[in-house]
Amino acid sequence: MATVETITQEIAEANALFNDARKQGADAAIIEGHKKKLGDLKRALGQLQGGSKDAGKKKERLLLKTAKGTRDYGPAEMHCREHVERIVKDCFTAYGGGCLDTPVFERKDILAGKYGEDAKLIFDLKDQGGEELALRYDHTVPLARYLAMNGAMNTQAKLWQVGKVYRRDNPVMSKGRMREFSQADFDIAGVWDPMIPDAELISLLCTILTRLEVGEFTVKLNHRKILDGIFEVCGVPSDKIRTISSAVDKLDKLPWADVKKEMTEEKGLDPVSADKIGEYVKHKGGPSLLQTLRADGALMANPSAKHGIEEMGILFTYLEAYKVIDKISFDMSLARGLDYYTGIIYEAITEASAPPGFKAANALASSSTQPFTSDVTPPAPAPKKKPKKPTSQDEEEEVDESQVGVGSIAAGGRYDNLVGMFAAAAAGEGKKAAGLPCVGVSIGLDRIFAIVWPKWVERGMRSKDTMAYVMAAGDGLLTDRVQLVQELREAGIKTDFLFKNKPKLPAQFAAGEKDEVPFAIILGGDELKEGLVTVKEQKWEFMDGEKRKVQSADQGTKVKRAELIQWLKNTQTYQGWSSGKLVD
Repeated sequence: MATVETITQEIAEANALFNDARKQGADAAIIEGHKKKLGDLKRALGQLQGGSKDAGKKKERLLLKTAKGTRDYGPAEMHCREHVERIVKDCFTAYGGGCLDTPVFERKDILAGKYGEDAKLIFDLKDQGGEELALRYDHTVPLARYLAMNGAMNTQAKLWQVGKVYRRDNPVMSKGRMREFSQADFDIAGVWDPMIPDAELISLLCTILTRLEVGEFTVKLNHRKILDGIFEVCGVPSDKIRTISSAVDKLDKLPWADVKKEMTEEKGLDPVSADKIGEYVKHKGGPSLLQTLRADGALMANPSAKHGIEEMGILFTYLEAYKVIDKISFDMSLARGLDYYTGIIYEAITEASAPPGFKAANALASSSTQPFTSDVTPPAPAPKKKPKKPTSQDEEEEVDESQVGVGSIAAGGRYDNLVGMFAAAAAGEGKKAAGLPCVGVSIGLDRIFAIVWPKWVERGMRSKDTMAYVMAAGDGLLTDRVQLVQELREAGIKTDFLFKNKPKLPAQFAAGEKDEVPFAIILGGDELKEGLVTVKEQKWEFMDGEKRKVQSADQGTKVKRAELIQWLKNTQTYQGWSSGKLVD
């Protein structure tokens, strides 16, 4: 048997023969033969050395898990997610939107400089050709790139997108805060009369959240021009406005003392200016808050703030016409950290949005009449789990999910300069490029799922749309079952059957009941000769916290096979399901 030592000796001898043949100018065929033998021996040595090295080494087990910040969704969860997406897309089309799809990754220079402090969350990529790429952070920047690239400078359009976006953030999976997540965006582009498209989008958002049954929700509004005017009046240097804005945006998660500390100690703002900002951002209310702002002489003397206040007045008038004013909160602490916003900004929140125990800490923005104090502290929180510290440089500290809220479930605003920024950059230095005003809203589908899914489970909702299960009594009647299944499917009735030649009836009922199929269609040899089938409607109910099939002595209804399709479609159960009202 060959060993490492013997093959090594053979390689040395073969190498000497190969070199001698070359020196002596031997025939090419002879040289090639020595070369081939030398190569074979070296491969044999490599295999022998590899085998001996790994012989005593235990093969490591494959770690079966998804990447951090990502997850799988099973069939039942996907049925709920598809229900959510259906409602969102139905509302998008009802409001006149057209569908758009953009690549999941973009050139990195397209995304650079658009997200302020959040730019660090962008996932960087490189393709095989060395082109600098990054996964998209949102749908807004790709949309602006699309509009600029296609020369749509004078377009008036309503466009929507639904798809995955990526952020290298610390994930909180149970709250729908992930690194890969789905967003649904609706944007209105073009020059329109002031605040009409803005009000349209807020109406759309309220319609979607109402239909999704997320519970009580509030749409917080503010205006970037008002906020910028406040910062100018309070003495914030122009080069610090965006960073101070990002700090103010954290008031829904942190008490004022922490936010002020960030502004002064981390970002170098004068404490006097910070205190002045605090006096403004405490305000929260409705249209009446505009009167408070209009009475502020210093603020109304600022052109930016005055413009924003006037536009907010117009917006409130339209929101009353849309009948959504009761869902609105004019919140002076809302800032939205993204750099591209230029006008109205908004976000939708629910009771699950704030971190647990944070209600009192956030009280500073609860009313425009409340006195502001800088020492507001949250109530004692629930005992925290000690976060797991990173064990290596590449690992990140884990987040205690019990101390984190869902956050906003939708957000958006006006971005009038983003398309023009792309167009100008593409045109080249010194050349003029027209802009295209836009306003949009982005809905976090995973965060909404985190709210809707527990309710879905609590109600015992179905995990499939199957409406009919075709069975055979007695002989298998496989051909007859397949033919009927196909007829029902072609008629738009979702139908299934058991993949057995001669299945027993109890096994077929068990298969249909597993998916809670409401109609069991039973074929019998004698009945088929008479042109009949038996239809048994099945129902389920909750008892003692469990969902159980309602037991019934009903043996089913004889229906003419030729009339079966129409009979099924005329039932209340089928009509309720097909209209979009899910049955338990």
